[in-house]
Formats: sequence, structure tokens, C-alpha cells
Amino acid sequence: MVSVLAGTMALLFSGMVLRSEGAEIADFGEVVAKAGGVGSSGSLGDGIYGTGQTGGCELSVGSVEYLRGILGEVDGSMNGSMMLYQTALTHRSFVNNPATSEPVESNQRLEFLGDSVLGLLISDYLFRHFPESAEGELSSTRAKIVNSRSLAGFARTIALGDHIRLGESTDHQNIRGSESALADAFESLIGAIYLDKGLQKAYDFVIRHIIEHVNFNSIVAAEHNYKSRLIEYTQSHHLPSPIYTVITEAGAEHAKSFTVTVTCNEQLLGTGTAGRKKDAEQLAAREAMEKISEESGAET
Repeated sequence: MVSVLAGTMALLFSGMVLRSEGAEIADFGEVVAKAGGVGSSGSLGDGIYGTGQTGGCELSVGSVEYLRGILGEVDGSMNGSMMLYQTALTHRSFVNNPATSEPVESNQRLEFLGDSVLGLLISDYLFRHFPESAEGELSSTRAKIVNSRSLAGFARTIALGDHIRLGESTDHQNIRGSESALADAFESLIGAIYLDKGLQKAYDFVIRHIIEHVNFNSIVAAEHNYKSRLIEYTQSHHLPSPIYTVITEAGAEHAKSFTVTVTCNEQLLGTGTAGRKKDAEQLAAREAMEKISEESGAET
């Protein structure tokens, strides 16, 4: 799986252009075949998930119609891969649902894949549309778009939370509004689209539901200050202020590298390394906020 994906990505970058204005990329089946992909029909979904039969799909009629609507599918072309989308909508709380007799897979593996696909697509878009931006600025902009808070906002716009499959004993209302659960489901859906229909369709989805989102420009323009967010978090939870400490300083005077840690209540929250202390502190604070977000999601 990893070698197939790596080979596919290498081919995509070597000669393929993603487009968002009606044109399509080169035939995705040919790319998979050249990369040593699986599936005789050129579909990654067929190779990884078998023949794509619909048997066992437990999505409601409403959720099926919802998926067709947000994907722009007006015919039955999704029928053969509906189990894949069902997995994308399955929260980990559903895996051990007493009412489910058959083994169920949560969307965590698809979220892993969707996260990488989304990172590639957003990087491609920013690279092409922000030619004056340096690498650091592009990375910062991408981080604003693909973090849990932004992704949860995109998911709420398309009411994705209403269709997440949850276990019987969970707090449905809390999880459906959870930043972590919404972001995971959104990335999982992108992973499912990629496997089922290829990179171009995933890109089209990203264009419609992220790039063309009413808040996209304000998200890009916003100052991404993780140190401020961490201070706000500690204050709201009545914790001591974060403490930043330079633990190593390396390199020549003109090319120094600083490694900084951030702690709170003598607990290590994050570490960052950069050419400036200020940037290293931001990276440490970012790691701290990501860790806090993950732990908050686990609690839900």
C-alpha cells in the first residue's frame, strides 16, 4: 500500500497537473498501473476493498443521498463503493457497538490517508496560486487550512456531523459537534473519494468545499499565533502561564538553530526547532495545541 501510494505520488508530481476549472488530470487508472497499482479496472478502491459489492452497507437512505449530493453524483456510480464511504463515516465508538454483529472498521485508517491526500492537494493549490510566497509562509498558510479547527468548520458547512455513525452508548450530540470527530470524518471522506474516484475528484471536492468556502480567504489571512492560543487555553483552564526554555543552540552565528520547549505545571507540552527563537516557540506551542486537541478528542 505504501509503495503504491509513493509511486503514484511520484508520478503525479513528475508530469501531472491538477486543475480546478473543469479540466481533468491524465487518466488516473493509467497512473496507478504505471505505479504498480492494484485492481484490474484501474480503481484503487477495487484493489484494496475487493470487488466493491454493496452487501452489508448499513448507511441510511438519507446518508446515501447526502453523499451523492456533496459529491455531485446523480446516478448510481457510487453503489459499488458505498462500503468505503460507510467506513469514512464510522466513528471509533461504533466499532464495539453491541447492536453490530459483524466486525466494523472505524474511519481512523481512512483519516490517515485523507490527511496526506489533503496535504498534497492544498500544497499544490498554494504553490500554484501564491507564487510570491516563500516555503515558510506556504507551510504556515497550509497549517491554517488543514488544522482541526478549520476542517471542523468546513465539515459543519456541509452538515457532515449529522451522518457520522456513532456507538449507542456515546454522547451523540457532543461527538457530532466535536472538532476532532468532524475533522477526522472530513479527512476520511477525502481519503474515500481518492480511493474510489482518484486524485482529480478529490481535488474537485477540496475546491468546492475548502477553496471556495466563504471563510477561506479570512482563514488564509488570519495570523496563526499558536502562543496566543496556548495562553488562552491555560487561562481558560486556570493553569499557570506556559514557560518557554531554549534547551539547545547550534550552528554558526549566521545560521543558528534554536530548540525550545514549552512547559506548564512542570509538564512538557511541546518542542520546536527553528532558526529564530520566536519561530521555535511558535512551533513548540503548535505541538502543544495539537497534543491538547488530540487528548480532548480522545476524551469525547
